[in-house]
Amino acid sequence: MKVLHVMAGADTGGAENIFLESVVALADAGVEQYVVTRDNNDFRLETFERLNIPVSLASFHNYFRIPTQRVVNAAIERFKPDVIEYWMRRAGTYAPVKHRARNVGWYGGYYQLARFKNCEWHVTLTPNLLDHITDQGVPKDRASIIHTYADMKSAKPTDRASLDTPEDATVFLALARLHVKKGLDVLLDATAEVPGAYIWIAGDGPLKSQLETQARLLGIEDRVRFLGWRDDRDELLAACDIVAFPSRYEPFGTVTVDAWSAKKPLIAAASQGPGAFVKDGQNGLLIPINDTEALIDAMRRMMSSPVLRQQCVEGGTKSFEELFTKEVFTRDSLAFYEKVKAHAEKKLGAWS
Repeated sequence: MKVLHVMAGADTGGAENIFLESVVALADAGVEQYVVTRDNNDFRLETFERLNIPVSLASFHNYFRIPTQRVVNAAIERFKPDVIEYWMRRAGTYAPVKHRARNVGWYGGYYQLARFKNCEWHVTLTPNLLDHITDQGVPKDRASIIHTYADMKSAKPTDRASLDTPEDATVFLALARLHVKKGLDVLLDATAEVPGAYIWIAGDGPLKSQLETQARLLGIEDRVRFLGWRDDRDELLAACDIVAFPSRYEPFGTVTVDAWSAKKPLIAAASQGPGAFVKDGQNGLLIPINDTEALIDAMRRMMSSPVLRQQCVEGGTKSFEELFTKEVFTRDSLAFYEKVKAHAEKKLGAWS
């Protein structure tokens, strides 16, 4: 099996993590791969180099499209893939129509089908996103859910002293871009009413200065750590006590799976993705979006009840093992790719 990935993502982000971890899992399964991507994240590029995965770099410029199209076309002709997967909407616009039978569009959000008009196949992460695709006219036998995965169980915990955090503090970890969609302002407001709670925020984004000012005005800057973007989120998860995920908008939300994999209790706002998978009181606490009082109550309950924390961990572990392990991801991906390959060979013939 030969798979070419085309990814025009940001330097950091949840979808970008899913992309990287997918390539790693497929490499471990023996899939031959090639990547076309931007030169905007050294960690990803170093990982591909370590795995001996060839990479072609492209700008994916919004207006000067011809150079990137040439890079994509050249990679296809050189590598002769069985499957070409276009990760997110900008990459999807570079899918050549001549390879439509082997082109796969990957949806990390509610993208318009027009972005993937040259993709015959479509993949997403949740039932709601699948409905979004088929509601736009994609035949159901050309669209599939392939769940992401996480593997956080064996990480060495981050040294709390390195983050100026007491060993006996209750640490809430938020893995999120510093963007209004992520609801971090709600988390800070809630923290002001929960004495003893320390907050680690791992992420970067346009609201950094605003959130830092908010923490200072609330008088909680001594209990909040802005860590920037981190590639060691597994170690942060191992070191924290509870995961906070207050997003206002989240088509899926890899943080849910990360928390379950790391066996950490989860508090999540009921945005689209978490709302589909988190069952309140069973595998986490699910609260309304933008509800500071509900978040305060959930934080207090988690801090005060070891029984509730353990219940959420046990339920989260069960949910994780049913849908989100590396083994499940690899099995489902390979089955889907075999289906695409067989169809493409029948329709286009084998590569010469």
